Amino acid sequence: MRKEAEVFDQIIQERRSVRIYDPEAEFDTDAVKRSLERAVLAPNSSNMQLWEFYRIKSDEAKKQVAWMCMNQKAAKTARELVVVVARRDLWKKRQQALVKEMQRVYPDAQSKQASRAMNYYKNLIPKYYWTDWLDLWGMLKKCIYFFAGINKPMIRHGNRADIRISVHKSAALAAQNFMMSMKAEGYDTCPMEGMDSKRIKQFLKLPRKAEVVMVIGCGPSAEGGIYSSRFRVPNSEVIFEV
Repeated sequence: MRKEAEVFDQIIQERRSVRIYDPEAEFDTDAVKRSLERAVLAPNSSNMQLWEFYRIKSDEAKKQVAWMCMNQKAAKTARELVVVVARRDLWKKRQQALVKEMQRVYPDAQSKQASRAMNYYKNLIPKYYWTDWLDLWGMLKKCIYFFAGINKPMIRHGNRADIRISVHKSAALAAQNFMMSMKAEGYDTCPMEGMDSKRIKQFLKLPRKAEVVMVIGCGPSAEGGIYSSRFRVPNSEVIFEV
């Protein structure tokens, strides 16, 4: 095993969801900044980057958001909170940015690579992300995929719910990058889904279609911050070979 893999394995093994943080221990806030910069390097669907991250830093803001997280200790004692937000509604803006990037990457617009990239971002991405009020287009896509997939492999997701799931998956991958990075920096984290997402959206003044994925508490662990030893079901129940 390579040295890098040994280091990464140590980070993975040591990462735990810590629910109590030390208010007196030294805390480098730049570690949060660096970790968020690493978070946005996470893989994501079509490189659309439909995510946002909000650092909750001031004592008053942390107090309010912790209350919206049901006053969990992981939120109340955290040195900072990071709110991970899914922004499916920004797909047009991201699409336009990616079209410009493809034009830069492939200056020869007549090349096969340029044609393929432009077709993907100019034509296929809008067909995937656009939805109407009743999601009739999404239902039609599902029907098209069903019949197209009778005799060959075919994408099966395409309605509004599928798109939401895809965007949330990408945001969760970025959140994992953030938590692994914080552990590498010497700090701990705790992802929380127990929260009032509606109130958090109002607090952050987010638009209606933005969705809070999770809130992550972070900081130096305090004694008793890990509630119990790690439990995982046997690998044989979840890891398979075909």
